[in-house]
Amino acid sequence: MTTTTPPDRAGRRCHNVVNPLHSAHYFSPDLARELAALGVEAPGAAYFAVRAAAFGPVGAGTVTAAFYNFKHELVARHLPALWRTATVEQVLAARLRAVDATLRRLLGAEAVASAAMAEAASLALRATEGCTPQGRPLYAAHADLPVPGEPHLAFWYAATLLREHRGDAHLAVLLAAELDPVEALLSHTATGKGMTPAWVLRTRGWNSAEWDAAGERLRGRGLLGPEGELTAEGVLLRRGIEAETDRLDRGPYEHLGAAGVERLTELATGFLMPALSAGAFPEGMFGR
Repeated sequence: MTTTTPPDRAGRRCHNVVNPLHSAHYFSPDLARELAALGVEAPGAAYFAVRAAAFGPVGAGTVTAAFYNFKHELVARHLPALWRTATVEQVLAARLRAVDATLRRLLGAEAVASAAMAEAASLALRATEGCTPQGRPLYAAHADLPVPGEPHLAFWYAATLLREHRGDAHLAVLLAAELDPVEALLSHTATGKGMTPAWVLRTRGWNSAEWDAAGERLRGRGLLGPEGELTAEGVLLRRGIEAETDRLDRGPYEHLGAAGVERLTELATGFLMPALSAGAFPEGMFGR
């Protein structure tokens, strides 16, 4: 373990360029094709299948708790029924095939086989050595899965662990801030850095009435203005949530050290830019 502590927010900056290289597969036609071949074809079912599969064949309650911002009724529409269509082992194998196809399509064969990819995988895996499982169910479940052999898949696997490690911590912070799932989503979209309200409503299962009611609750707390903008107090709350998440997620980046974090950020940025240019995410997904 290195003793050089990364600068403030260096871990968050690293996460912000590594995480999209994990999450792009959720929006990939390669994933939809792989899951459809198993009989999992309902809109949204693929996401629940691949992200929850590390838990084993769990029901809706476990996923609602661990994913936090999805309406329980939406989750229950798919789970546990989909495990009668495809086994956990089939889903995990299909996910890895989809990730392989997605990264090759977005980055190209040369980047996938490059020395830079092998270095990024090594650094990201080293960072995961600083992760801890206690109180982090999604991280811990994925950490029990084997590390893939090919460097681009190993990099994606490490990115998955880093994403879920931070995400589990983030949910603890949201609970401490007393933001329920819809309030958390709405206040995040109000920062302009999250998904659009239309995308949230389409994918998370909430309706317009529930969204509007959450807005009223946030206004009652002085966090949201009349036009849906964050108040000064709301801005401070959201900044504090991210700062506390940084604190709870500092382990992997302190373990990697300042130079390693800087290098992983550089390498991941080099992969992310062409992936975004190749259409890794749907148009209109982010913004206010």
